[in-house]
Amino acid sequence: MEKIYMDHGSSMPVDKRVAEFAEHYLTNGFGNPSSRHSQGVMARRGIENAREHVARLINAENPECIIFTGGATESNNLAIRGTALRNLSIGKKVAASAIEHMSVLNPMKDLTKNGFQLNLVPVDSYGVIDLKKLEDTLSKDTIITSVMHANNEIGTIEPIDKVSKIVHDRGVYLHVDATASAGRIPIDVQKDGIDLLTLSSTDIYGPLGAGALYVKPGVKIQTVMPGGGQERGLRSGTENLFAIAGMGEAARIAKDEMEKESARLKEIRNSLVKEILKIEESYLTGHPTDRLPHHASFRFTRIEGESILLYMDMYNIQIATGSACTSKTLQASHVLLAIGLKHEEAHGSMVLTLGHSNNTEQVEKVAVAAGLTVKKLRDLSPL
Repeated sequence: MEKIYMDHGSSMPVDKRVAEFAEHYLTNGFGNPSSRHSQGVMARRGIENAREHVARLINAENPECIIFTGGATESNNLAIRGTALRNLSIGKKVAASAIEHMSVLNPMKDLTKNGFQLNLVPVDSYGVIDLKKLEDTLSKDTIITSVMHANNEIGTIEPIDKVSKIVHDRGVYLHVDATASAGRIPIDVQKDGIDLLTLSSTDIYGPLGAGALYVKPGVKIQTVMPGGGQERGLRSGTENLFAIAGMGEAARIAKDEMEKESARLKEIRNSLVKEILKIEESYLTGHPTDRLPHHASFRFTRIEGESILLYMDMYNIQIATGSACTSKTLQASHVLLAIGLKHEEAHGSMVLTLGHSNNTEQVEKVAVAAGLTVKKLRDLSPL
């Protein structure tokens, strides 16, 4: 049975070209980037080349704006904690959309233990942030506002240019989590007025263990992990050379191939949406058009997401769900609840995220498997 992997939003395989490029830094190029000898200089060159490629991917002002981290969660923590704590003299308020990733929401919630006030901004039924509520929420002592570029669970793309204008008119700094969107749709931090932006290596076909935070020139931020002073003193610790070099190469490839690959995936996605919505009582979640080109998310009535995932896996099709099994809690997805679904509706979700290995020939197989899965689970359901 053919393996069909459609969970690229959770983890992506390392591009073979990236692995071949970065292998050098596991063997010959293994020096410490802080060392002054030739081996260290070679390692430092690998780090700085990667910094340039990541900067180009998002149109950063210069490579020095890129701070390498251990992943998106660390980047989000550095952006939120580092900015909030560095600017205590301005105020003690933070804000975020209600559908942010937990690596954004939890650091903000943790700041409330130190006297910060957290305001969550609602979204509409498609997951688009309510701009009027955003205006009403922010004030000049709102140090950092976090609105993701696109949602990882429902695929909706946010109007970041409009968000940026409101944030800078009424608040201070805008942080954008671009983990789900980088390499799939264009990102221009200068054009969109973004102050801080989170990126993940593994989400652009790079190695695990690396991420990046873009920090706009002039933005005041402090380290949350002091040490030897690497990465402009904002992220101490010897750099993960292999992963960072690989992330740089992955960013280079993503910039070169994004337009063509995204168009290919969008065609597959549209076919999947068309076929799966033929299933009785199935619904698309997220915005119908302003969504990531590789992303299709659904909900089905009277069944539960964990069971969908497990049954689909028996057909050798790997998918994701927004239900409790992936959140490690007994709660339904906070994203699906935020767009207005009831708890029982939010539990029956299926998320498909496409990548290099997917093609149009797989659409019918996935749709048939999804139909059989839904039927079996409904037959078993007491609902």
